[in-house]
Amino acid sequence: MPVSMVTRRVLLFLAVTAAFHVSGQIRPAQNTADFELGTGLNFMFNDSTYQFRMSGMVQPYFGAEWVQGESPDYFLNPKRAYLNFYGKAAKEKVSFFFQLDFSDLNSLLDAWVAFHPTDGLNITLGQKQTIANNREMMMMEDRLVFADRSLLSTAYSRTGREFGVYVDYSVAIDHVVLVPQAAITSGDGRNSFGANSRDVDFGGVKYAGRLDVYPMGMFAPGNNGQVADLAHEDRIKAVIGGAASYNVGATDAVGEGHGNFFLFDRDGNRSLGDYRQLFADVLIKYRGFSFLGEYAVATATGLDEVFPTEAGVNPLFPTEIARYFALGTGFNLQAGYVTHSGYGLDGRFFGVSPEYNQNPESLIRQQTGWSMGFSKYFKGQAAKVSLAYTALDRPEGGTTSIGELLFQVIF
Repeated sequence: MPVSMVTRRVLLFLAVTAAFHVSGQIRPAQNTADFELGTGLNFMFNDSTYQFRMSGMVQPYFGAEWVQGESPDYFLNPKRAYLNFYGKAAKEKVSFFFQLDFSDLNSLLDAWVAFHPTDGLNITLGQKQTIANNREMMMMEDRLVFADRSLLSTAYSRTGREFGVYVDYSVAIDHVVLVPQAAITSGDGRNSFGANSRDVDFGGVKYAGRLDVYPMGMFAPGNNGQVADLAHEDRIKAVIGGAASYNVGATDAVGEGHGNFFLFDRDGNRSLGDYRQLFADVLIKYRGFSFLGEYAVATATGLDEVFPTEAGVNPLFPTEIARYFALGTGFNLQAGYVTHSGYGLDGRFFGVSPEYNQNPESLIRQQTGWSMGFSKYFKGQAAKVSLAYTALDRPEGGTTSIGELLFQVIF
């Protein structure tokens, strides 16, 4: 029986109405883009399933360094000029980070990919800040209180970045949070294969481990990777940590270089010593106040019957090893306060001591120093002005004075 024209129109109307009803229930995926000083240009796709961020940092810098009775040296330059990219795929549980410093000839700082199989577990492959150093060296340069790191950091590290595999896990037991970490890296620092990626690696690998304990729980979001308490923790928060590393066959003073020196056995074969470091640190924050304490020990082993040349004559005495490796101890004590309006006052006292005091050619010389700094923070670390003075004892006598004015903008 043929369907009447009216019936066909009714069926068509119902079909169209149902289609509109179904399509109204299917919400299109939300994509957003925004920019904010301090966090960069952020893109979010598919309801935040995918994230991509472009950011950077510039630090115009003016400094003066002088010794009493001598003419000062002046410095006016961009101390750091960073550009970085970050991405995250929540569904695939993968993230990546890439960062360059255009003020440095060796511009590549960070380049890693991370896998996050479960909450709290991260597996990272690539070049990044190593877990094997003191806490200050694990902080990004745009999170430092002073323009430069302390003497402890610069004596036993360089950029603190290494290529390798990193694993960290965070577990909470009541209010206590434990963060064990482990790493196996090249032991040669940045660009671990030297100036050429096809260059042959020297020595073995570097093994490192760290354990951080947060006895009163984690710091406020964004307040963990810096010394200053910009978040004004309403309860006392602290992290107590320790790190150890063993660098098999190091060819650099602090294990962050590639073929900077070689030692040999009696037959003229390379005999590379092993370099070891131990660090202990504590960081405490409460209502704008902060305190950082760090201690370091660096030693070397596997250096029996070694020679400075392939000829195999004139073996090195034990104390002469300090001409090649940075051996000794160091400490850094730093305290500060930041007001709610962003004015900060900080001070630190630091020093290093050589393992062999009787060796005048030791890379580590007996030194102590102190710094005082004043900062004004605008929108957290996104923009700040920092003025600091440092007095550093010279091993040969006298004092080196350093005055610094630093501007910082994170975009």
